Amino acid sequence: MGEVQPLPTRGFSQTVKLLATDMDGTLTRQGKFTAALLNGLEQLQGQGFPVMVVTGRSAGWVNGLAHYLPVTGAMAENGGVYFPLHAAPELLVDIPDLVTHRQQLRVTFSELQRHWPQLQESDDNRFRLTDWTFDLKGLSEADLEAMANVCHTLGWGFTYSTVQCHLFKRGQSKATGLLQVLQRHFAPITSAEVITLGDSPNDESLFDPALFPHSVGVGNVKDYWDQLNYRPAYVSQADEVEGFLELVNILTAKN
Repeated sequence: MGEVQPLPTRGFSQTVKLLATDMDGTLTRQGKFTAALLNGLEQLQGQGFPVMVVTGRSAGWVNGLAHYLPVTGAMAENGGVYFPLHAAPELLVDIPDLVTHRQQLRVTFSELQRHWPQLQESDDNRFRLTDWTFDLKGLSEADLEAMANVCHTLGWGFTYSTVQCHLFKRGQSKATGLLQVLQRHFAPITSAEVITLGDSPNDESLFDPALFPHSVGVGNVKDYWDQLNYRPAYVSQADEVEGFLELVNILTAKN
């Protein structure tokens, strides 16, 4: 494993104007929100650090979360759809016909099932617009690498998180979606003024230092360290939401 840099105790608050964070495995503890998370989000909001959720979860799920959590907006489907706080949702991927797009994704999933018959659609797949998901359970690292190769050969993108695998139009990512949202809704904030947070391979684009120099992985990102081409600039000591709260404490202690 390469060198892991701990969270700095100084410097963040002078440059940060927005936090863009993954959800599952980053804001959760064993798949659940905690009272401490909600308190941390409210602390950040109260001290002028707006938070955007950037998740792989479905548009259907995220539509609700965007309104119930103390956040400034939420992005679903790994950069596919954005839900502003007080406006209509926005598609972030160029898909002329969503119905045809979903049919094509289904065909690709069927091709994967031909090689891996045990694959099952994720529970939230029915609530998706831009990508297709299936359960991760029981798949080895070799399986995931082989699936990525099949998808790329067929002209599709592939990634996975702590909970599920994703098929999508190539070029779609959390980073490309976030850059669009920054330009549309948060100008003149630049990507260099954003802290990005995540924990797994579908967050990798948020760790690209050329785009987001202030990236943070919560402790459990080390489980995927060798699978990441881009790694976070800093890693918290604690895993999951406790790692996120380490960053909250650093930011709020300086204001």
